[in-house]
Amino acid sequence: MSAQDSKMWSVHYDIVIVGAGVAGSALAHALSTLPREKGPLRICLLERSLAEPDRIVGELLQPGGIAALEKLGLADCVEGIDAIPVHGYCVVLDGKPVHIPYPNGRTGRSFHHGRFIQALRKKAKAARGVEVVEATVSELVGCPITGRVLGVRATRKEDGAVEKEAFLADLTIIADGCFSNFRSSVVGTAARKPELKSHFVGAVLENAQLPIERHGTVVLVKGSGPVLLYQIGTHDTRILVDVKAPLPSDLKSHILDNIIPQLPSALHIPAQKALKADRLRRMPNSFLPSTEQGGRHSKEGVLLLGDSWNMRHPLTGGGMMCAFNDVVILREYLSQVDDFSSWKEMSSLLHRWHWRRKALASTVNILSVALYDLFGADDESLEVLRIGCFKYFERGGDCVNGPVSLLSGIIASPAVLFWHFFSVAFYSIWVMFTHPHTVTSADGKPIQIVPSIDAYPYLFIKSIQVFWTACIVFVPLMWTEVRWW
Repeated sequence: MSAQDSKMWSVHYDIVIVGAGVAGSALAHALSTLPREKGPLRICLLERSLAEPDRIVGELLQPGGIAALEKLGLADCVEGIDAIPVHGYCVVLDGKPVHIPYPNGRTGRSFHHGRFIQALRKKAKAARGVEVVEATVSELVGCPITGRVLGVRATRKEDGAVEKEAFLADLTIIADGCFSNFRSSVVGTAARKPELKSHFVGAVLENAQLPIERHGTVVLVKGSGPVLLYQIGTHDTRILVDVKAPLPSDLKSHILDNIIPQLPSALHIPAQKALKADRLRRMPNSFLPSTEQGGRHSKEGVLLLGDSWNMRHPLTGGGMMCAFNDVVILREYLSQVDDFSSWKEMSSLLHRWHWRRKALASTVNILSVALYDLFGADDESLEVLRIGCFKYFERGGDCVNGPVSLLSGIIASPAVLFWHFFSVAFYSIWVMFTHPHTVTSADGKPIQIVPSIDAYPYLFIKSIQVFWTACIVFVPLMWTEVRWW
């Protein structure tokens, strides 16, 4: 072995984590607190750039995520960054708002993404046994005989650094985000491709007045996906406009002409100013079901975590909550492992982790995509479900507490989600038969009428279509999450 190779292969850790984002930074800190007879773990946290990131998603943490932060000893990461308490949601349809508060006084937080990430990284840097290295990871290091992953090869971000250095460990954890370079390498033929649902186009509004202060606002607009607004600082409010593919050639004009006029009037001027002064940025909204790791399809010695493994539509703000919950459970299981190089033990652990996390992850995943399909209705049956969903919220009581508890991570149950989703479906059909709806009169004016009895045969046929649409939306998502093969 040459002197250069000897130097490269001399750096060895217990665990190497690729990606110092939400999941990676939290896990590095969490693992540093494990009580071990052998002393603290040696952990290497690798990140391409430790500069403050500037992203338009990952800015709202649900109450369930706050609870997970507290379990990890990271609750103070939302302090001192001008984070805003979030007390629930406000959904607006045709200018009419409905209030959806979190139950029992629970709160979330919204903030500038970069400030929160830097707070997490600060905790990781100060953690016992953790070494944070700014380096670009280019490849996995594998055993040429067994194929087991032994670590990664990366180039440090230093002046003139060109040499790829090996960072070896008993366990390698990949948490490099939604654009992961290693997803298919880790889970092999079982890897799934993210399904692009739409794009969020974002800007920051200054001194905007939301319909209900300190509540996330979802505006249901015609001809487009929902618009999401939430305060991320004392004077800053994020606006995210959901735009389906293909994207318009002139996004600013599309938003100015077609979206802003449908927002509450108090938001018109701040939104127009933001679009004229700020560049629009966009992020793909992808859905990626999790693949069980540790089996025959995946590589030994390595696992995926966070968005590199599992993604849901960001409409419900559940991504960070799921990531922190995954870290809480993974930390508990890893605390029971004496030898991370024993893949038989790790494989059993990953199987238990995969299914234990399912209660929350499946609930949030299914809800995010199903709610997006309803809120971004693009056909007649989905429009019926969208109106019915809004009126279901208007009923208050459990019709609000149940869905928002699922969304916020207070309740983690796909069965409860199933109940509320199909309650919405049947209530939508009831609304279609009994509530006034808008039609155009002979002189071109919109009027409200209640369906007459002679319209019932047509509405009965339509109700079958509506129910079938609800099944098409929900059942495949549920099947994707609960199947075990």
